[in-house]
Amino acid sequence: MSPVSASAVSSLRARTGVSILAVKQALEEANGDEEKAIEILRKRGLAQAAKKADREQSEGAIFAASTDDKAALVLLKCETDFVARDAGFQELGKELAATLLTKGSEAMKKIAADKIPAAVNTLGENISVSEDVLVDAAVIGVYVHSNSKIGVIIGLDKGSPEAAKDVAMHAAAMNPLYTTADEVPQSLVEKEKEIWREQLKKDGKPEAMFDKIMIGKEKKFREENALIKQTFVKDNTKTVEQFLGGAKVVSYMRVAIG
Repeated sequence: MSPVSASAVSSLRARTGVSILAVKQALEEANGDEEKAIEILRKRGLAQAAKKADREQSEGAIFAASTDDKAALVLLKCETDFVARDAGFQELGKELAATLLTKGSEAMKKIAADKIPAAVNTLGENISVSEDVLVDAAVIGVYVHSNSKIGVIIGLDKGSPEAAKDVAMHAAAMNPLYTTADEVPQSLVEKEKEIWREQLKKDGKPEAMFDKIMIGKEKKFREENALIKQTFVKDNTKTVEQFLGGAKVVSYMRVAIG
């Protein structure tokens, strides 16, 4: 039997949810081969988590934790909405978000590695952290939709948390892809221009007018995909930028399931 490293033991334990001693023995017997060690554990009636590791995770929930100047979002995925609503799953998600907020990503990942295998064995589904987001800003607004499927963090350079949360709610509903119009990639605009040209030809517009027409189309396209240029959902007489007054969006993060 060959000696195995602590990192190899930790990796296999995260995949299987089996005790450290059982993992170490299996790895030694397999001469460090993780897949062979899993086979050994399965033959012993262990490694239930590993059996589920390749199953699709199309459900889950988003968890948030925040202070006045920092916010965290964690997307914890599973296979069914039934498990996503389980009290144990919910507690795990809350703990991961709180750990990310207070101790950072590495501490959160350690908690996940320690606790997810046991949750897999208890709940009978593949579970994993799909996304985690941590934002620092002078003013923070956080919104998680009532179904826990969409979560948004807005960071402002100044202003009120209430305004930041209102903008987060707007972003949850409207799903802007970028913060400003300038951030919309030129490559994306060029693809749209190809479509616009074909549409203009079909409409019988003279080619001499194409460039002038497409200037307006590009402006509109960029603004439709930019958070601060969108019409604010709570007041359609203003854009998000106008609603915020002099406050600037310095961070925009949106996490969603599906």
